[in-house]
Amino acid sequence: MRDIISRFAPAPTGFLHLGHVVNAACVWRETRARGGRVLLRIEDHDRQRSRREYEAEILDDLAWLGFAADEPPVRQSERGDIYEGALDRLRRDGRVYACGCSRAEMERAALKGCVTDRLSTAPAGTVAQPFRAADSERRYPGTCRDRGLTEGPGLGLRVRLDDTVERFVDLRHGPQEQRPSAQCGDLLVKDRDGNWTYQFAATVDDFVQGVTLVVRGDDLLASTGRQIQLARLLGRDEPPQFLHHPLIMKSVGQKLSKSDGDSGIRELRAAGWTSEQVIAHALSLIA
Repeated sequence: MRDIISRFAPAPTGFLHLGHVVNAACVWRETRARGGRVLLRIEDHDRQRSRREYEAEILDDLAWLGFAADEPPVRQSERGDIYEGALDRLRRDGRVYACGCSRAEMERAALKGCVTDRLSTAPAGTVAQPFRAADSERRYPGTCRDRGLTEGPGLGLRVRLDDTVERFVDLRHGPQEQRPSAQCGDLLVKDRDGNWTYQFAATVDDFVQGVTLVVRGDDLLASTGRQIQLARLLGRDEPPQFLHHPLIMKSVGQKLSKSDGDSGIRELRAAGWTSEQVIAHALSLIA
């Protein structure tokens, strides 16, 4: 059996809230139950929104909650050479192309009917999943795929995906199948501001760090197929196992976010809550 290595990967674009506590509790519980190790990865690939003061508060809250990683934290902002190396491999395979499309242009294409949200068709024994990782996801229609744009400032970079069906077994939801090429289209791996995207950085890191168990929220379930395919294109022979847990919802279709101050860990600590009370309360909200 493979060694069990999982990770907790907060983005320092705000303070921890109860939704993060749910994820941390699930990561440590599921990993420790399997005799595994937990890595801490600071996902600060978004240079515009990430703040070191947020990171410091996140680390302080995690220590207060009792969630201790087994290795010192790593920061995605310090792993640019690793991502460039992965991108070069895809370039050599003819997978990378420059893209000049803006979000507004993609929205206009969607209004013209060029982009649709669809459901997969799954055979018996599998669960059909919405072709989106979030309510706002749109499929990239391939506008720049064959334009031959030269890479440069102000252009994003995309990776050509194959038209394959990716099958996996989620440890909570059971058998799944997704077709990323129909779900999201070619993956954006670097945006027009030069930021690495979540999909690319997380996939590369999980591969390089040897992560074998990914425990995360249901909002990322639809990202799984594309990350499995991307990892395979990068040379990963066996994908990690995935477990997607429930989310704390503010309302139907709206998950808890960092802007919800009444759920912030700093506020609860200031109000006199103990770490045990915070964790128990967070988990009760998904029971």
